[in-house]
Amino acid sequence: MLIPLLTILIAFAILMWSADMFVAGAASIAGNLGMSPVVIGLTIVSLGTSAPEILVSVTAALAGSGGLAIGNAVGSNIANIGLVLGITVLIAPIQVHPGCMRSELPTLLVVTAGTGLLLLDVELGRSDAILMITALVLILAQMIRAQVHDPKVADEAKDEELPQLAPGKAWTFFGIGLVLLMASSKTLVWGASAIAMQFGVSELIIGLTIVAVGTSLPELAATLASALRGHAEIAIGNIVGSNLFNLLAVMAMPGLLSPEQLPINFLLRDYGAMCIATILMAAAAYHGLRHPRAKAGHSYLGRALGTLFCAGYALYYYWLYITL
Repeated sequence: MLIPLLTILIAFAILMWSADMFVAGAASIAGNLGMSPVVIGLTIVSLGTSAPEILVSVTAALAGSGGLAIGNAVGSNIANIGLVLGITVLIAPIQVHPGCMRSELPTLLVVTAGTGLLLLDVELGRSDAILMITALVLILAQMIRAQVHDPKVADEAKDEELPQLAPGKAWTFFGIGLVLLMASSKTLVWGASAIAMQFGVSELIIGLTIVAVGTSLPELAATLASALRGHAEIAIGNIVGSNLFNLLAVMAMPGLLSPEQLPINFLLRDYGAMCIATILMAAAAYHGLRHPRAKAGHSYLGRALGTLFCAGYALYYYWLYITL
């Protein structure tokens, strides 16, 4: 028990550190090749921050542990809303940007419903995975098209602090980061599978809990740091983006590489809990448009909602425990 647990902790640390190296290297290479800062931010940096989840998902699928990967995707989405957003709003109330209200939140709601429809046959197959990845590409293309032609966004992107490394250092960071990502992902999957065997629970449960919380910790740290610096408004945008990638990229990997049969209680309990959390987040955001503290066009999320999200996350864990 102790060795697998220590292995997971060390693998998490290396996974997050190597992800930062990988993103810095990849973004710098793109910048050195003349790619637009807007495109770098929306593609390489956004995808790179989901690299740990994607690599864990690929590794788990190749190792025949597709349940671990699917649990990681759904569990991370629940943790992002209940844990990350809940704690952040408790510390610093959020003003949600109008662009997120108009585009990103509706997109997440549609993707959540669409992915659920694909899983109604309790199977994640290759055709499902191809549809999910295609949807991700189309969403990214639309986001890039909309923001590249927005002068305000383009000006903000030029001022954004993107990694800028010399070509040699950029390729070194990229290569080392990728190798360590792959190695730590494989180690993490081994440790998680070992714990699942020792406790006699499914790999899906380990993915929904230990792995999901671990891969959500960077989002929690980054969001809390932003909140403490007075930039809490970026939190919900980061969460929406991360949840989109988890549904369309992370969860698609096992379906693409090794089609997976899903237990019926996964749809009713876990995917259902994720849907409820997503709908509550969206409902709170739209209701917050009428809050007296909301800026013009913005939505206000206060501390009471943070308490609700955190309590809901604890309730989900209780539900998980009594239905094992």
